[in-house]
Amino acid sequence: MDKMRMESVDMTEKNIDKIGELFPNCITETVDEKGKLKKAINFELLKQMLSDEVIDGDEAYEFTWVGKKASIVEANKPIRKTLRPCKEESVNWDTTENLYIEGDNLEVLKLLQESYLGKVKMIYIDPPYNTGNDFIYNDDFKMSNEEYADESGEFDDDGNRMFKNTDSNGRFHSDWCSMINSRLLLARNLLSDDGVIFISIDHNEVGNLKKCCDEVFGETNRLAIISTINNLKGRSDDKFFATCNEFLIVYAKNIFDASTRGFKLDDEELEKDYDKEDEISPYKLIGFRKTGSGWERANRPFMFYPVLCKNNNFSTIPNDEFNRIYNERTNSFDDSYVEWLIKKYESLDYKVVLPTNENGEFGRWRWGRDTFNEQKDINLEFNNAGTLCTKMRATLEDGSIRMKTAKTLWYKPEYDTGTGSKVVKSLFKNSSDIFSNPKSLMYIIDILKISSSKDDIILDFFSGSATVAHATMKLNQLDNGNRKFIMVQLPEKTNEKSEAYKAGYVNICEIGKERIRRAAKKIHEDNSDARFDDGFRVLKLDDTNMNDVYYGADEYDQNLISMLESNIKSDRTDLDLLFGCLLEWGLSLSMPYSSEKIEGYTVHNYNDGDLIACFDENVPDSVIKEIAKKQPLRAVFRDSSFADSPSKINVTEIFKLMSPDTRVKVI
Repeated sequence: MDKMRMESVDMTEKNIDKIGELFPNCITETVDEKGKLKKAINFELLKQMLSDEVIDGDEAYEFTWVGKKASIVEANKPIRKTLRPCKEESVNWDTTENLYIEGDNLEVLKLLQESYLGKVKMIYIDPPYNTGNDFIYNDDFKMSNEEYADESGEFDDDGNRMFKNTDSNGRFHSDWCSMINSRLLLARNLLSDDGVIFISIDHNEVGNLKKCCDEVFGETNRLAIISTINNLKGRSDDKFFATCNEFLIVYAKNIFDASTRGFKLDDEELEKDYDKEDEISPYKLIGFRKTGSGWERANRPFMFYPVLCKNNNFSTIPNDEFNRIYNERTNSFDDSYVEWLIKKYESLDYKVVLPTNENGEFGRWRWGRDTFNEQKDINLEFNNAGTLCTKMRATLEDGSIRMKTAKTLWYKPEYDTGTGSKVVKSLFKNSSDIFSNPKSLMYIIDILKISSSKDDIILDFFSGSATVAHATMKLNQLDNGNRKFIMVQLPEKTNEKSEAYKAGYVNICEIGKERIRRAAKKIHEDNSDARFDDGFRVLKLDDTNMNDVYYGADEYDQNLISMLESNIKSDRTDLDLLFGCLLEWGLSLSMPYSSEKIEGYTVHNYNDGDLIACFDENVPDSVIKEIAKKQPLRAVFRDSSFADSPSKINVTEIFKLMSPDTRVKVI
């Protein structure tokens, strides 16, 4: 029976294994700080393996900064932390699939590596812009309060999580790059193969952020750098140019798998070029003949065929006639046969239409014959000029209106900086300055529209006022979606002189959670028939559930021995232990679960047998057998669940006999 690790995955170890699969000769061994052997990489040999000539010299095209290597090490370093459930602050705990996680986002991202590896479709973050006044995360957890205070004059009770990165700091850009780089490295692992990340940033770090993302995601996976007009009047205090925009940087996990949508056409665009007088069209008509690049029939020969129309009904020729038009073996067209077909069907009172341009040259249609036969009755018609057209609405599978590709310049009045504040003020009954400069709700909704489907997972690990959670619920209400959100936010204290503090919100997390509650209520009030997930599970980052047992022999005394009677901290509940196990086993944190009493012992069943746990002491064989009868995929107990070693061995034998596929562990 294996012992549970109870710490986040060691990303360095995993990366070494991946390199070993490609270059086994580059794997060597070294001694760690405790004198134990561990796998390592021979970097000089690896560099040579990737070069077709002898490597000499130090020059290379690269992007670097002070602390870059340390940020990579920090991203890969495992931690002994956990996420503790907080049911009393949650909404619809038993049924919701949404998560709100409080804690340092670097550590939280590490803990999510197993449970959400490759599962997140869209990440949006609005990190500190590094204007010289923004607080950024300090990842040197070993710094003392005195050292920290000397450096910045700012620290919190939890031990130096943030500092003000002023432009007088000699590492002004380096500190910011280190902060964002380690988080992006971990975030990339969470993205699905077709996933996309959106990052808001201003001009101060847009260049460095682009270079960081080029390294983390790959330059070829950059989808766009979008300029977003968020203050049309411009900032009045700017000296040379009044800044009226910020940037939205977009990268794919893999550009070949990435999927993005466009925006729906508005009414003006839909009515444009519609030829019927005095009639408002719910769609836009476009010519059925392909125009622009690739219009020639030789490019897509199977999209060249006669369209037949009689009594406003559309059809085309049968297969045997179609196969005579184009000879695939000789790659040639029989135009004389085409002429014969025209005469034949015109004699039968059909209108015969072929894809020809102004010069009478043969081209091709937009659809092949299969799509034609599926769509012809509802999505083809002649306009007033007698041109055969298709309706844009029906070119999408779900019947929705055709999209226009998103451009790299975004402006809508709703994107203005002030609109985000207005939404928050209205939710909090017009209280001023509950949260400064939140993102526009419509802006985030539009990002979600083009980047997510109805069942996707959305992540924001700089959650702030939880605009992304609000937008996710609103879009789910609009399109009957079931998107799930994961919000991560450090519980930064609010200024005691601020309106937020006076209103009772002692940290930003309290604002974010309350906004989600109020936003859900408002959506229901405005839409009485709305059906969407309006809850969230609150989880809080904390130290490991396990007692620290790493003591030298000379450190033990009677008091310490009494502390170590249990390997689990005394303040931890069954629910704490259960969620710690979910993290280690890589299970989603939002699945349903139940508990029951078996002979007086509490048995937890997570997601109908994905994991069954019992954390009571001295669990008898009869209860173990009842658990084994359920044939769970995983089962977990605590060390003290068994009276002695023979009892523990007996548990293993029971599962081998009754549920051999169950993986059994202890904590």
